[in-house]
Amino acid sequence: MNYIYRKEYMDFLIRNKDRQIIKVVSGIRRCGKSTIFEMYREYLLNNGVSPEQMININFEELAYEALKDYRTLYDYLSSRLLANRKNYIFLDEIQHVDQFERVVDNLFIKCNVDLYITGSNAWFMSGELATLLTGRYIELQMLPLSFKEYCQGMENLGIDEPPKKLFEQYLTESSLPYAMQLQGNDKDIVEYLRGIYSSVLLKDVVARQRITDVMMLEDVIRFVFDNIGSLLSSSKVANTLTSSGRKIDSRTVEKYLQGLMDSLLIYQAKRYDIKGKQYLANLEKYYVADLGFRRLLLSKQGRDLGHLIENVVYLELLRRGNRVYVGQMTGGEVDFVAQNGSELAYYQVAATVMEDSTLKRELASLQKINDNYPKILLTLDDIIVNRDYEGIKHINLIQWLLS
Repeated sequence: MNYIYRKEYMDFLIRNKDRQIIKVVSGIRRCGKSTIFEMYREYLLNNGVSPEQMININFEELAYEALKDYRTLYDYLSSRLLANRKNYIFLDEIQHVDQFERVVDNLFIKCNVDLYITGSNAWFMSGELATLLTGRYIELQMLPLSFKEYCQGMENLGIDEPPKKLFEQYLTESSLPYAMQLQGNDKDIVEYLRGIYSSVLLKDVVARQRITDVMMLEDVIRFVFDNIGSLLSSSKVANTLTSSGRKIDSRTVEKYLQGLMDSLLIYQAKRYDIKGKQYLANLEKYYVADLGFRRLLLSKQGRDLGHLIENVVYLELLRRGNRVYVGQMTGGEVDFVAQNGSELAYYQVAATVMEDSTLKRELASLQKINDNYPKILLTLDDIIVNRDYEGIKHINLIQWLLS
């Protein structure tokens, strides 16, 4: 199969091979979790592991319907374990198994089992399971394709286009791996995304949160998608929808937003007080896991380029191992504060700063920060060499994404 080699994710699995710790891979539906397991199993086969040592179950396949009972699943796995060899067990979309934590916990204590599980939402590793397995699992949070991976995939398909052209497609089509094979066929891409969106909505949000007013939920989703990169609160969403004739209270909006975050359809960036070095409790920004879903739901589909590239930068900072916040200060805001361990970096994102007034405005917030952490301005402007404004680096966004 013509895979896109997703190095960071593969390195994570290889690095943790044979460690007595459960490897958990989470991510929105169809972001590539099953494929990364396929790639990893291929790696195992090429490195001395026999097929008999591997057990692979995808609970979204009808063939494994009977194994969704935790006791049946445990008996099935136990009967197939090799006594004197390492067994590599892959349980894909395990959230479909009721009380699956019992199976996971009992497999963990077996010294000859190396266990890998995936799930398509955030809540499957919460509550009882997280408490039960504290210190016994590590989680890899997968996202759809980065722009660099997208370019690699296009190259694999024999498509030779300049990065600028590919970036335009990346913004308007989809970053989900399979959608790339449909590039150029807008109707097929829309149908593919609609199917995934419906699954996420009905299985991961509506069913989980026991939501009865699906139309109201979709109104909230559209509002959030239309306002990516804008500061929001549950009360602001509720008031805006209510004033337009769709009455809803802030507690219901809060419940819906939590369900959408748990489904990994959207991500929340909280505010960070740069001067006070503390996190702020109210007003957040939201970003969508794949811009294709935004295009699917918003009929106007204006370019809104500034917010689109802000969404791309947010997800890329997550991929690079950061916790990402919105920087807040007196009289200004920085798009992103990226925290990696004890290190910080500040990012301002704009489509263009070719006009002096725009450049001055975008630099102003970064110039107010009185520390020595990196300060970066990302734009789509053609820059022959990276510019430096008194320590603030001005970098072309596409070059940064490909670096």
